[in-house]
Amino acid sequence: MASPAAAPPAEWSDDAPISMEGRARLLQMTFGLLLTSIFVLPLLALTLTLFYAQGHDARWMWAWCGFYALFAGVMVVQRRLHLRDRKRLDAEALVRKWKPRLEKCALLHGAGITAPMAIVAGHASYDFALLLLVTNAAIIVGNATLQTPVLSVFMRLFMAGWNASLPLLIWVFPDHWPFILPLALLHSLIIYRHAHTTHRFFVQQIRLEERGAQMAARYLAARDEAQAALEEKNRFLSTAAHDLRQPVHAMGLLAEAIARRNRDGGLDAPLADLQRSVRSVNLMFNSLLDLSRIESGHVTAHAGPVALDALFDDVLALFREEARTRGLRLRVRPPRPHAAVLADADLLRQSVVNLVHNALRYTVRGGVLLTARPRRGGWQIEVWDTGVGVALEDQLRIYSPFYRPRNAWNIDNNGHGLGLAVVARCAKLMGADYGLVSRLGKGSRFWLHLPHATLVESDPQQARYRGLAWDAGEGSGRPDLSSLAGTCMVIDDDPQVAAAWSALLQAWGIDARFASCASEAWDLVDGGFRPRAILCDQRLRSGESGFDILRALMAHCPDAYGAMVSGELHSPDLQEAENQGYLVLSKPLDVVRLHAVLAQWLTPRYSH
Repeated sequence: MASPAAAPPAEWSDDAPISMEGRARLLQMTFGLLLTSIFVLPLLALTLTLFYAQGHDARWMWAWCGFYALFAGVMVVQRRLHLRDRKRLDAEALVRKWKPRLEKCALLHGAGITAPMAIVAGHASYDFALLLLVTNAAIIVGNATLQTPVLSVFMRLFMAGWNASLPLLIWVFPDHWPFILPLALLHSLIIYRHAHTTHRFFVQQIRLEERGAQMAARYLAARDEAQAALEEKNRFLSTAAHDLRQPVHAMGLLAEAIARRNRDGGLDAPLADLQRSVRSVNLMFNSLLDLSRIESGHVTAHAGPVALDALFDDVLALFREEARTRGLRLRVRPPRPHAAVLADADLLRQSVVNLVHNALRYTVRGGVLLTARPRRGGWQIEVWDTGVGVALEDQLRIYSPFYRPRNAWNIDNNGHGLGLAVVARCAKLMGADYGLVSRLGKGSRFWLHLPHATLVESDPQQARYRGLAWDAGEGSGRPDLSSLAGTCMVIDDDPQVAAAWSALLQAWGIDARFASCASEAWDLVDGGFRPRAILCDQRLRSGESGFDILRALMAHCPDAYGAMVSGELHSPDLQEAENQGYLVLSKPLDVVRLHAVLAQWLTPRYSH
């Protein structure tokens, strides 16, 4: 059987019960307002007594003043005791102890309000009696408005401070009571209804606070749960990234090698479909992992001056062929010479590449324009297109992961809704504003706003290691990959990946050697092999650091170029390699980017 405390009394409840903490809060509000009402009375009593003493014996009125002065002092002590109990008692014990006390204080306060009416009955002038009645009515109205969080407290004050004085009106107003008493009764009814209305207001306020606290608690719990799920997902991707990337990486290299060696025209179309499928998997993988790295907080922005003309030239070179194959015009309108923005070079480039590729993907006819304009003390990089546009209802969600507008599926069904999500995350990391203006069926303008910066010349020595800064984004065009000539060493301990490397590099005409650990690599060098390009995996089964091997080989072969190739997401060695200016390629590799890098390092082989 439930205890009596489980069923709240009617004064606490409107439609739904209030928690014990809510009742304690109402009690606290009532106590504060009751104290205010009592503390005001000594000054009011003194004023009325001085007025009454001008023509009457005021001994009992002075006693009334003394009573209220003493009562106010007692309430000060009670307030201190209540503050002490609030710290050491729980809500239920606090309510159980102090609610009866406040009801008694309110009853005594009501008797004190009525006392002057009994003192002056039959002795006071009409003017003073009317002043006293109006004063009492004002006191009751004020308490009815503010003193009703706990209704039982106010009702005791109301009964003793107003209703008990109503019979006295016959002696206080012997000539006028037939008129005054009905008005006083009407006032009593109005006060009673008003008290219940204000009490419901206080109860509803507490109920809303409790509901708000519950909703906030549910929101925080859901947020923590979502954050934990996100961290778990990112942890899984970080742990499994290398193993997941290896077969996809090998598949991409083999698909390119097979297409390169194919002489059967009937296989051209299936092979092209295979390459597109592999690229689609690669792009989804890279975008997903990029998004995961950003969301997990492993990507930090390192702001510095970034030259816009070099960035635009890079993007134009990257997408020129894709635009041509799509029958579109890709135009770049560079800003003034030496214009630069303050941004992280990698994050900015990733953002612009994704925006341009997104524009090309969803433009059927017309073209794409990449430009920058001075705005708000900085530069606003803009990508214009004449594509399908974005409906107004989709614009708020267009930067969400995995979201694609419905009309986008009619143009290109290979996207995964990650490119613009990466743009948004990169922009937030850089502290950049971003947005779009679009009309459905007319085209779009996507933009990034970055502060102005003064360009500083970069270290020319880093070019030896970085090679080309090209990235295929979410699927670039397929230029004709010419044959190459030169020597290359690949250090990778996965036989399947090594076989894919061998097939691709041989198809490109490169003389390649393969090693699975440092000792095998040194055996090749000691045997007279001089690599012009060195590609080294970071995670090797021997436990050796691929970066240490790469640095040692490049120190021994000063004319060689080198790059790290890895499927790991968060490796201190890879971060150190990037900080030192080495090129770091992520698995699965895009063969267009790989060919571009090797074309710079090795000698192109021209056929006549």
